[in-house]
Amino acid sequence: MASLMENLLMVLEKENSEYERLVELSTQKRQIIIDGNVPGLGEITNMEQDITSNIKNLENKREEVIKDMAIVLSKDANELTLTNMIAFLNNQPKEQEKIRAIQTKLKDTIGRMVEINKQNEILIQQALEMVEFDLTLFRSMRQAPTTANYDKNAYNTGEILGSGGFDAHQ
Repeated sequence: MASLMENLLMVLEKENSEYERLVELSTQKRQIIIDGNVPGLGEITNMEQDITSNIKNLENKREEVIKDMAIVLSKDANELTLTNMIAFLNNQPKEQEKIRAIQTKLKDTIGRMVEINKQNEILIQQALEMVEFDLTLFRSMRQAPTTANYDKNAYNTGEILGSGGFDAHQ
């Protein structure tokens, strides 16, 4: 059981490290979004995908360790959450404290990541609104109606609003 506990703690530490890397990238992403650096955003996204893949692999390892622990403890693997494991380990205060510590670290790291991602989401939404505003402005400028600008021979000159002046000779 001790080696299973060590394996679990090792996997959880690695998961936390990967989540911390995601927090770092999310922080960098904020400035990239502000700068409007589309190629940089693509690079960050690729790095995030690599880290997410690592996290998925670690989660699979963690699930395997939990299944093995469930067999040893004669428990259902679904019952072996970190909170429940802390309760089960009343007779082993060292292991209990280690699990509690990593649980707290993971919660803090993921909480920071969620907060930064919310801020990035707001920045992206604002950037999209600005792009939409600019597109609407450009469309309206291109589609401005022609005015009734006639020359002295009563022909429509077909000029767009704002391109002609007042004809004082009429």
